[in-house]
Amino acid sequence: MAERLPPLTALKAFEAASRLMSFQAAAEELSVTPAALSYQIRQLEDHLGLKLFNRLNRAVELTENGRLIQPGIHEAFEHLHRTMRQLRRRQQTNVLTIAAGPAFTAKWLSPRLYRFIARHPNIDARISASVTKSDLEMDDIDIAIRFGPGEYPGHHSVKLMDEFMTPLCAPSMLEGPDAIRTPEDLQHHTLIHDDTHQGFFVLQTWADWLKAAGVTNVDPGRSGLHFNVADHALDAAVSGGGVVLGRTCLAEPDMRAGRLVAPFDLRLKTNYSFFIVCLDSRRNEPAIEAFRDWVTDEMAGVAEAECPRGPAV
Repeated sequence: MAERLPPLTALKAFEAASRLMSFQAAAEELSVTPAALSYQIRQLEDHLGLKLFNRLNRAVELTENGRLIQPGIHEAFEHLHRTMRQLRRRQQTNVLTIAAGPAFTAKWLSPRLYRFIARHPNIDARISASVTKSDLEMDDIDIAIRFGPGEYPGHHSVKLMDEFMTPLCAPSMLEGPDAIRTPEDLQHHTLIHDDTHQGFFVLQTWADWLKAAGVTNVDPGRSGLHFNVADHALDAAVSGGGVVLGRTCLAEPDMRAGRLVAPFDLRLKTNYSFFIVCLDSRRNEPAIEAFRDWVTDEMAGVAEAECPRGPAV
């Protein structure tokens, strides 16, 4: 015979109190009085025949038994909340929440999204832009565009495009007395560094590109401009503030519009690519399929036609 479980309200009271370590704060979160919350926890203790909290003066602490059961109860409620969120998302069949990095959203996705909406006017597309990787089980996210190695256990992923890095600058920097004609000419210009990736993954730097180009007269460590947001680094180059070692996919709209040019053919291929990712259990949902197909088509159209075609190393 299955063991009789404690009342759900008692478990919920314990989870909140053990997470917040305060009966008062837990009572406020659950919209009950502190006396009611204390009674619910006492119910759980009586059911288990165990003391779970030590009641101190103006504070509480978990007993050894309380610490033992706390992780499992917390995880159970997290799983329950996650399941309910997934159910709500599936009921909202016309709502599609898409996660992507801020720079990719600003430079690539946002300027094109109107085409997806025109193709699928019945889908309410919503963008969640963040540098942190979204949890497709925990967060209210349906599908994500990720820049990474492509290893996503439990998820369905499709590779969209490789990424390359190459010097980019405003067209005006190809003219004048300090015109950029050879890599050695970079000694006369400010080097712009995109530091967005630091702490997340390793990308090539100016030192790597200059070494690959055989340039010895340019110090990559000299004073330059550093940005922790990729699109800000690209915008600085667009304004003529220097030469950025830019990611070609992110820079593609500016290149296509003529705001940025690649003065050299040499590109460095990164170890990461763009992937579109969803939970494997949701891969066949109509809205997710529609967006995945659209992004795949869009990427296929720019992978070769609109990014630099020089040699990649």
